Amino acid sequence: MVIFGAGGDLASRLVVPALYNLERTGLLPGAFALIGVDRAAGTAESWRAHLLERLQGFVGDPAAEFSPDRIDPAVWKRLAAKMSYVQGDLAKPGVYAGVRAALAAADKERGTRGNAIFYLALADRLFAPTVEALGRAGLVEEPRDDQGRRRFWRRVVIEKPFGHSLDSARELNRRILAVLSEDQIFRIDHFLGKETVQNIMAFRFANGLFEPIWNRDRIDHVQITAAETVGVESRGRFYEATGALRDMVPNHMLTLLSMVAMEPPVGFGAGPVRDKKTELFAAMPALDAGAAVRGQYGAGEVLGKPARAYRNEPDVAPDSNVETYVALRFEIDNWRWAGVPFYVRTGKHLAARATEIAIRFKQAPYAIFRDTPVETLRPNWLVLSIAPHEGISLQFEVKRPGQPVELAAVKMDFRYGDWFPPDVSVGYERLLHDVMIGDATLFTRADMAEQAWRIVQPVLDAWAASQPDFPNYASGSQGPPATDALLAREGRAWRPVAGACPEPER
Repeated sequence: MVIFGAGGDLASRLVVPALYNLERTGLLPGAFALIGVDRAAGTAESWRAHLLERLQGFVGDPAAEFSPDRIDPAVWKRLAAKMSYVQGDLAKPGVYAGVRAALAAADKERGTRGNAIFYLALADRLFAPTVEALGRAGLVEEPRDDQGRRRFWRRVVIEKPFGHSLDSARELNRRILAVLSEDQIFRIDHFLGKETVQNIMAFRFANGLFEPIWNRDRIDHVQITAAETVGVESRGRFYEATGALRDMVPNHMLTLLSMVAMEPPVGFGAGPVRDKKTELFAAMPALDAGAAVRGQYGAGEVLGKPARAYRNEPDVAPDSNVETYVALRFEIDNWRWAGVPFYVRTGKHLAARATEIAIRFKQAPYAIFRDTPVETLRPNWLVLSIAPHEGISLQFEVKRPGQPVELAAVKMDFRYGDWFPPDVSVGYERLLHDVMIGDATLFTRADMAEQAWRIVQPVLDAWAASQPDFPNYASGSQGPPATDALLAREGRAWRPVAGACPEPER
């Protein structure tokens, strides 16, 4: 594995800790070498020292710190022995000659047999030029034997954002597909590395209880939330060029939506699963600006601590119009979901950290309770909690003991931590292992990326032509008030943003 941008935050905070965990659990191949490439001056020794220092703070959940005694010296020693370093500027041909020499050395010393992964832990503007440079250097060619079989493989991992608009996504696809075949490209989305996200399909398709009611006849609407308590912090320069919609929606949020709403594939291979996701996106009309709300956080208090406004963050313009919050209403025009709205929201500096998918079922008929003290029936919710607590809960009504007839909302709650041993993970382990074995099921295909941008592009165009009144929500709040109107006009309401599944409505 060759990491371009080896000295950056992504490599040290996520990629290398994931490789450490793969080594710790015995899933890293024995014939493995890790080659760091960066323009910063350094050696293999100095790079290892930098990685170990970061690893001692970030093994496990990147949002939490772990003590140095969590690092197994024997595991680190094995991984460190596989590392080498190439210093050079990616814009200059000489660095690729250095990479070629490092690959040859790895082949000789580690027995990698010519197989290589190029991980682009780079700014997105460098994706296409780096792939083109790899092509010119002959580093991504896959020679064939007389029977047409590959002698070795070469794969490229590309981080998000995969484009900034529909046109830029198409252009990026055009440029990299001129060098690589689609099966060499792994567009990574770390949301898909989370166990609960992967469990969505198993939960849907392995349980005869839920699949028959997973449609417009029984489901009223779906809410998908990715709320963060952190602000932009040190990412101001990136965020000023991106914003919440570009950063989260065409990749993370639509990925979650697709796993909830896709049709059953014929199997769990890469082709069938990605075909069904693409079909789903094709059935989604492009958004109208009236189906979108944007916001930007002002000063406030988050988790009991003062929080500054976005416009006061480092590297942010004092009059910035970049959104830090977005809420959207999606529709799906197919037989399963016609008429069922999918509401999506994501934002920073909100009241709690929570990522969840909440399915609201249609109300039961009230007639049977007409002559009882029961005045309302509370909704049934199925909630798939992804962060910070992974689990699944189901809310339903029961009769309260005693007389007269009264109903109570109760909740059945499954938590991963109660049933399965904890697993130290940064979320990239499964994805990196899949790249190594060539399984593209959890990765975005070119047509999927373009369809996702097609859906949101009209909102981006409308926002570019208008001036918002920012800031419009306080740090530590539920988001901009206009978000409530997005649902209220249809007689619905958002679930409160909460760090854990909220208690049932009493």
